[in-house]
Amino acid sequence: MGKQEIAICYLCAGVSSRFEGKIKQFAVVGPNDETLMEYSLNQALKAGFSKIVFIVGNKTEIPFREKFGNSYLGVPVLYAVQKFDEKERDKPWGTADATATMFGIVDCPFVLMNGDDIYGERTFRILAEHLKTSNDEAVPGYKLLNVLPETGTGNRGLISVENGYLKNITETLGISRENFREKGLDENSLMSLNAFALHPAVLRMMMERIEEFKLVHKGDRKIECFLPNEIGELAKLGKIKVRCLETPDRWIGVTSPGDELVVREELKTS
Repeated sequence: MGKQEIAICYLCAGVSSRFEGKIKQFAVVGPNDETLMEYSLNQALKAGFSKIVFIVGNKTEIPFREKFGNSYLGVPVLYAVQKFDEKERDKPWGTADATATMFGIVDCPFVLMNGDDIYGERTFRILAEHLKTSNDEAVPGYKLLNVLPETGTGNRGLISVENGYLKNITETLGISRENFREKGLDENSLMSLNAFALHPAVLRMMMERIEEFKLVHKGDRKIECFLPNEIGELAKLGKIKVRCLETPDRWIGVTSPGDELVVREELKTS
């Protein structure tokens, strides 16, 4: 039996208005002048992924194809394109829709991440090893204080766990190091950050739900369908089982201009 194929997939379809059309994933953050995307890939590929998939969009497809081509460090690169009609929509249909674009492109288990976040090398290994031995889906749970900025607030998905499996993901807004207890959280609360270990069958389920979502919300130029919500709903409906795997890594992300400078300083000492 040959080596099991597992793909690493990145959500890179949107361009933040905060960055004035610049692609966050290409911000230079690494100690050796790696871009955010390259730094994450270099971490991921140590876990043994056999292919890379970039989920790109109207404004990111060409830059990603020009930068990465069809391989990175000898690993094949594929592209899934999330398209939307800019005459009818102000933005794409959201991260769940972006994920569903991989249907028919990814035919093996895969780990899905945001392209503008650094999740930690151990997290990639934990999720890849899970997919080698289990037919269940998985979500990495980060302890709250490992995902909060030093200053300011952030929005994070609170993971509810029952017997080791995901019960629900609840988006919690405006969390800071000063107010998290007021929101009913503690240091050991587990948070989700748009990272999952999934199997191809989930893509079909998600695609069917997305099509219904688009019909219901036809004409709404801004509403989006978010990946954590959809994974949570599929789990509540009993269509999938999602194991919660706690990770000891600290998450680092680029959200606003200037964050890349903070990330660069952190990575120098990590």
